[in-house]
Amino acid sequence: MMGFRVLLIKELREQLRTNRLIAVAAVFVLFGIVGPLTDRYMKQLIDAIGSQRGGFSIQVPGPSLDGAGGQILKNLSQFGILCALLLGMGSVAWEKERGTAGMILAKPASRAAFLAAKLVAISLTLGVAVTLGCGFGYLYTLLLYPTVFPLAGYLAMALLMWWMLVVFAAITLLGSTLTRSAIAAAGIGVVALIVFGIAGVLPVIGDYMPSSLGAPALDLMLGRDPGGIAGPVLFNVGLVVALFGVTWLAFRRQEL
Repeated sequence: MMGFRVLLIKELREQLRTNRLIAVAAVFVLFGIVGPLTDRYMKQLIDAIGSQRGGFSIQVPGPSLDGAGGQILKNLSQFGILCALLLGMGSVAWEKERGTAGMILAKPASRAAFLAAKLVAISLTLGVAVTLGCGFGYLYTLLLYPTVFPLAGYLAMALLMWWMLVVFAAITLLGSTLTRSAIAAAGIGVVALIVFGIAGVLPVIGDYMPSSLGAPALDLMLGRDPGGIAGPVLFNVGLVVALFGVTWLAFRRQEL
């Protein structure tokens, strides 16, 4: 892919210059910390409020490693998908709107390299954010609980979560390529999220949906057997490749 290295450096510099990397990393760090804190102290907080308001009670499970793990995974995956949509929605649409895409591609750079640099840069940004968010989540769990997650399983969970976010980034990149509107691209990503959520409850195909990777990720995180995850993982790897291929086919026919 002609010009990929130069374009990737450009994209990474833009991630830093526009503070996208810092903003996304801050979101992940915040919610990585909030996860174990919420599980550890929520019951005490609710009980304290109840004792001051006439003794009413709400049944809240006590703190546990399972609860902390669920909070970390839920918070980081939900807000991570939102970050993936935001990072991908204007990646191509804004370039086409401003006319910079045509200027860049007038130089010795292929359209495949142009798109690949954007997807790789977004994936790296998400990877740094996931590493920091999961790292702080692990650290706070270590400080707040007598036991801690198995490290190998925790790393596998982080890797699965990261790839799930890459899938949504690839979908939004496709939307950004098909349209000239960043909002429309984000809408395509949201629709995909809804469709995957509905398909995730169906038999047979449900386990292969990107949003369904959370269940085996939680099992790995807690040291449990996740079952057969090779198929779903390979499917989602292939899905990103297929999405990129469709994005390239659509982009190479466009007049810039």
